[in-house]
Amino acid sequence: MRAPVALERSYLLLNHGPVTLVTSAHGGRRNVMAASWAMPLDFDPPKVAVVIDKATLTRELVEASGEFVLNIPTRAQAAQVVAVGSASGRDVDKFARWPLATAAAREVAAPLLEGCAAWLECRVIAEPGNQQRYDLFLAEVVAAHADPRLFSENRWHFPDDDRRTLHYVAGGQFFQTGDALSVA
Repeated sequence: MRAPVALERSYLLLNHGPVTLVTSAHGGRRNVMAASWAMPLDFDPPKVAVVIDKATLTRELVEASGEFVLNIPTRAQAAQVVAVGSASGRDVDKFARWPLATAAAREVAAPLLEGCAAWLECRVIAEPGNQQRYDLFLAEVVAAHADPRLFSENRWHFPDDDRRTLHYVAGGQFFQTGDALSVA
């Protein structure tokens, strides 16, 4: 289930610091990798920053296509996050090995991962120095979607633990997003 999120509010999908799954595609190949170092960067147009290591297949596909999707998984997907983050797409077709259902993105060729809380479709803003020196990719968000049961009226709503987003610590350990706290 997906509902569009206004681009000027798409930063809210990443603002709470969740782990992401980066999907990429080019030339009939596709891949998915886990990335904890992703963040919103700007409002208008909306931009994100993500670190993608030089040695990964995802990096090769992102550099070739100039685009990717940041998928925001839920607690129910934690085992998949660890699995795809622990294997190289050069060694195994992650989509064939693990049950990763996909859907077509609206603006980019990289797939959306079903079951996620939100999706940000991104086009790379070429910054060769940052990409080579720091593995840092900047991208414009060209489409954003969220599960309306979890994100509506520009706010996250987590009805149960399995649908909370994840925050990676290390060694296969995560925290899940906690309860909202309003201070007026």
